[in-house]
Amino acid sequence: MFMQDQHLPFWVQCTKSGCGKWRQLSKDVVVNSEFIAFYYCGKKGNGKKENAGACTLAEDNRVALVFESHWIETVIQPPLLQSSPAADFLISYYPDGVGMSATNNVVLMTKEKGVCDDPENLWKLHHPTNVNKNFQPFYQPGEQGKALSVRPDIMEFDEVHEFPEYVRDQAMYLGIRNMVVALWYRNCKEWLTPEKCAAHLVCRGLIRILCVCELRRVLEFLTRKGIINNGILNMPSKSVVLPAMYQKETVVVIGAGAAGLAAARQLTNFGAKVVVLEARDRIGGRVKDDKTMGTIVGYGPQILNGCVNNPISLMCEQAGTPLTVISESCPLITEEGAVVNEDLNRRIDFHFNAVLDAVGEWRKEKTTKEDVDLYTKLLEMHKNFKEETQLVFSEADESLIDFHVSNLEYVCGCSLHKVSALNWDQNENFAQFSGDHALLPEGYFTLLEKLAEGLDVNLNTEVTAVDYSGEMVAVRTSSGQEWTATKVLVTVPLSILQEGVINFKPPLTEEKKQAMYHLGVGVIENVILKFPVRFWERRLQGASFFGHVSNQRGLFSVFFDLTPKVCLNMYSSVCLLI
Repeated sequence: MFMQDQHLPFWVQCTKSGCGKWRQLSKDVVVNSEFIAFYYCGKKGNGKKENAGACTLAEDNRVALVFESHWIETVIQPPLLQSSPAADFLISYYPDGVGMSATNNVVLMTKEKGVCDDPENLWKLHHPTNVNKNFQPFYQPGEQGKALSVRPDIMEFDEVHEFPEYVRDQAMYLGIRNMVVALWYRNCKEWLTPEKCAAHLVCRGLIRILCVCELRRVLEFLTRKGIINNGILNMPSKSVVLPAMYQKETVVVIGAGAAGLAAARQLTNFGAKVVVLEARDRIGGRVKDDKTMGTIVGYGPQILNGCVNNPISLMCEQAGTPLTVISESCPLITEEGAVVNEDLNRRIDFHFNAVLDAVGEWRKEKTTKEDVDLYTKLLEMHKNFKEETQLVFSEADESLIDFHVSNLEYVCGCSLHKVSALNWDQNENFAQFSGDHALLPEGYFTLLEKLAEGLDVNLNTEVTAVDYSGEMVAVRTSSGQEWTATKVLVTVPLSILQEGVINFKPPLTEEKKQAMYHLGVGVIENVILKFPVRFWERRLQGASFFGHVSNQRGLFSVFFDLTPKVCLNMYSSVCLLI
């Protein structure tokens, strides 16, 4: 391993147009990403005289041997990448366990006071200082349940399926994959190409030639999977993601909301010909921003819940759109305008979570037939607790419990009378978007506009029928127009499907219908209030939002301060609560 890592010569490919030959370098040449990116035949990195006609010289015969199976079988040790862009992300792993050289990826770890003692700040120990803190693409040792992260030390299931030849010894694949993922999150504003990645693929020996060739496969796989080269970017014309047989695919996307536009953008980047049909006179679906009150207010979503690895965070970075972090503190204000004591709020919050835990214990041995609504079960557990402990809850205590119930209803989007006690938190079984919650002060719509740029979007086009009984799919509209395609992607709201607005031929399977009709979507109403004075400022001490302990559960239970930063003085004329 030492010989391979330190003494074998470097092999570099000429970047001149029409050449592309591989050349062995002398041992005294210092190789880095910049040298590789601009290398040409005859270039010397040690000050010696260059050979102007070096491109005409024949390529070394050993290069061709790299692609023969018997040569690959003679490779005893997998290549370990030097100066990998992933090194800063992976300082808590043994380098050779994640495909990196132990001698050329040394990263000094500085310990900030209190960082190691606070689990919420552990990411700081494994994060490059010049990378957005919301970009955490790799799991750290012991971490789990973080959405859109990959294990840097082991291949995932779909990677094993795509690259079975690397299952036995994964170091080479992991080194390439980790490098590509790290490069993407270091600069997500540019499409990642094989040429850009190859310059950072630094290792000794002929094996580097094979690594560069395999790089294209890995890059295309990660792009198809949606780990890299996504968001609002357009694919360069020379890049190829899908095999040629799929590049002539035609796709009709029904619905120009966030899902439809994101899918259309990605499919277009993959080389498909895409048409988007939208019934409304605008794009965006439930995303609609209003500017009439002196700042942008979302009629639909405007808050991002969990910024780490969230695709919206990525698009904000690409578009240069700011995210305003919402403070963790949520003061509570009563109907009379008094601020609830923090100790009391903390005690009731602990009790409420304990009651939820009790529900969790109750459901362990229960079947679907024994399910009840969550509200009934919460009240039952709360009553049992009071009877067993003989503790007395005051009227103020019960009001706070009601607030926490309303807050859970806010999260679920409906009354807890309609929520299953067995499955109310089933989403917790899947990886979650963690980290800060944030407000998009410029709204979501600006991101959707960028997603839609260059797409073939047809507004005022209501789809009434989808006929997929033949080789081609026929999509018909209320005006009598018809589109044909090899595939159709339906991204309309659930209610449109449930009401049967679109006629499918043949009809959807009974299994799909049952799933569709048993799904529910909650409704949250936003009310925007404008005040001449930020009267809440002195009581909230800089909090971004506050809770309202109402006499009627769920009535205006949460208020967000949307006052623009330029108007943050207390006597601004544009003070907004939503």
